[in-house]
Amino acid sequence: MFRTKLKNASIAITFNDLVLLPGFTRSEPNEIDLTTYFSKNIKLKIPFSSAPMDTVTGSELAIALALQGGIGILHRNCSAENEVEMAKKVKRAGSYIIRDVLTISPNQTIEEAITLMTRHNIHGLPVVDKDKMLIGIITWRDVRFTARDQLVKNVMTPREKIISANDGITVEEAKRILQEHRIEKLPIVDSNGRLLGLITYKDLRMQEKYPNSIRDEEGRLRVGAAISPFDLRRAKMLEPFVDVLVIDVAHAHNANVISAVKRIIEEVSVDVVVGNIGTYEAAEDYITKIDDVAGFRVGLGSGSICTTTVITRAFAPTLFATVNVADAVNDYKVRLPVIADGGIRTPGDIALALALGASAVMMGNIFAGCKESLSKLVSIGGVFYKEYYGMGSARAKAKRAALDRYSIPSKDIVEGVEGLVPYRGGVEDVVREFVAGLKAAMGYAGANNIKDMWEKARVAFVTPLGLNESKPHDIIIPQQKMSWGY
Repeated sequence: MFRTKLKNASIAITFNDLVLLPGFTRSEPNEIDLTTYFSKNIKLKIPFSSAPMDTVTGSELAIALALQGGIGILHRNCSAENEVEMAKKVKRAGSYIIRDVLTISPNQTIEEAITLMTRHNIHGLPVVDKDKMLIGIITWRDVRFTARDQLVKNVMTPREKIISANDGITVEEAKRILQEHRIEKLPIVDSNGRLLGLITYKDLRMQEKYPNSIRDEEGRLRVGAAISPFDLRRAKMLEPFVDVLVIDVAHAHNANVISAVKRIIEEVSVDVVVGNIGTYEAAEDYITKIDDVAGFRVGLGSGSICTTTVITRAFAPTLFATVNVADAVNDYKVRLPVIADGGIRTPGDIALALALGASAVMMGNIFAGCKESLSKLVSIGGVFYKEYYGMGSARAKAKRAALDRYSIPSKDIVEGVEGLVPYRGGVEDVVREFVAGLKAAMGYAGANNIKDMWEKARVAFVTPLGLNESKPHDIIIPQQKMSWGY
């Protein structure tokens, strides 16, 4: 019995076990298409998503990543109300018409107006009455040198002096009006003067600057949010403001989790991605037991700050999990994206994940080092770093908002560490570098797109000696500074 277990044991491959073999190619890297799906209905321009960790993904990083064509998954180590506010902020940023407009009443004070504008990083507020009728607008210039106890109605620009437009206005017409009247905000009202939305010059410029941004049907940036499978209330609160919900537990191949996920999928209308899972059998159970699963987040224990494997010896490395789950998806002939999560350090790692069945990857460490991440910037010896810790670490668990990620109730043992990662700069620069590296890798493999990677890319096992040879060697590099490494 026990010898059979050893005989039938799988090889749990990791990124350093494999290399991508070069193949015949007909295209150059700049001709390669990275379009893919994160879930059944969420299409991406690049196969990158950010991990839902409270040192990684808040609204700022989610906005920055969506502008580049990827998607940010908001962390859940906070109240449901705070997570909803993060989602709303993403949806308000860069949309053609802001529908969820922040407003103020005429009888509120300048102090309250300043607080609202500062909190939400905006420079103007439409003034409405209790029936949402537009009666004025107040901007940062109006309040800058005004007494804080003054009322908004005494300072605002009144309705008769406001340029507005009706719903249905085109982008070009909105640009013309903003330019002609030298204004930065264009309220959208109905025939009775009720406020319906707001167009801003800043958001229109953002759409022009980032043509690869991913947007919903209303022109708003796409965003995802992590949820517990046991928190239906949070799922329903987030539903109107996100494009996808990501089940966020360390081990989703669990009878209680499966039952809870089934209920959530039945109760919400947005895509639900399940994770994390690591085996063929886990994917098979979800495919056969639940209708309308929208994708799988795969990999257990590969994260740079995860100590699950060290403590428990439970491990489904990201590549191993990707291969097994992708095979289950193919065998059951269902179109379900597989998101490889954990352990990704280089564009080559991403290429390997795509070659073995992934549709997209999820990165924590990489994005934690970005300017827009939620982590704190620190300086040590003149070198900048950002704080990074696992969601199973003592620090994350101390917040007591996402304890059930690791079980119900949460385990007593810590399954993550705290540390620092190198500061990488802005998301835009990091994505540009990783996109260039990934396209180069796909070019070597002879793939024009991600489907080609599934069909054409070949891999080979590499020995530890071969791995050492694949790095720069037999040379002294006085000032070595590499964006990525082994």
